[in-house]
Amino acid sequence: MTEQNVLLAFILTAIAGLSTGIGSLIALIAKHTNTNFLCASLGFSAGIMLYVSFMEMIPQGKLELVSAYGEKLGILYLILSFFAGITLINLIDFAIPKSLNPHEIQGVEDMDKNRSLKRTGIVIALSIAIHNFPEGIATFTSALGSLDVAIPITIAIAIHNIPEGIAVAVPVYHATNNRKKAFWLSFASGLAEPFGALIAYFFLMQFWTPVMNGIILAAVSGIMVFISLDELLPSAEKYGKHHISIMGLVAGMLLMAFSLYLFV
Repeated sequence: MTEQNVLLAFILTAIAGLSTGIGSLIALIAKHTNTNFLCASLGFSAGIMLYVSFMEMIPQGKLELVSAYGEKLGILYLILSFFAGITLINLIDFAIPKSLNPHEIQGVEDMDKNRSLKRTGIVIALSIAIHNFPEGIATFTSALGSLDVAIPITIAIAIHNIPEGIAVAVPVYHATNNRKKAFWLSFASGLAEPFGALIAYFFLMQFWTPVMNGIILAAVSGIMVFISLDELLPSAEKYGKHHISIMGLVAGMLLMAFSLYLFV
């Protein structure tokens, strides 16, 4: 693992995390949510995550763990790691109140109503940081591999974070009536992901072995599968555009399949 790979992993994680700023700009400038675009984008992001998890990361993790522990024990560790990733992100979801959860997507038109639902920017930013922290670890560790996996995952996480930025900026604007503050707090909340990358770098890199790589790949796959099934697709369905979200899902899988094929 070279210094160049690590630097690239940090850059990609930062891009993914700070894309919340795009969502906050949309929330503060647009008057209406482009539901078709959001619906297709969320499905597209889920397609990338699901395909790369099951077709690339889990097989690679299995290879590493089976090589170290043999078929039976290696697959057991793979299964445990996969569901440990799901458990981690699920526990974080349960720990954050629904009203503060950044994945409870809102439309930008919600900015003009329900002003009684005011929340302080600090509480919201903290909730975002807690929720997005493991996503930063997931993006960073995924990006330590080859570019054919790293770039699509970064795109998927970035798309995933855009509606998060909307969900953050709207309640912050309610709390402060200040568009600039809403933008910067939403933008800054994305720093949780690069921070997660820093934690991964300082605490995981010293233990990085083929076995650790296999465990991380399986756990990150679990996180991405959960995000796709629990957050992205339900959020797309919320807009009532079922077929558009599924077409986006298939398009994401197709793009991921061909991008991996080109690097075979």
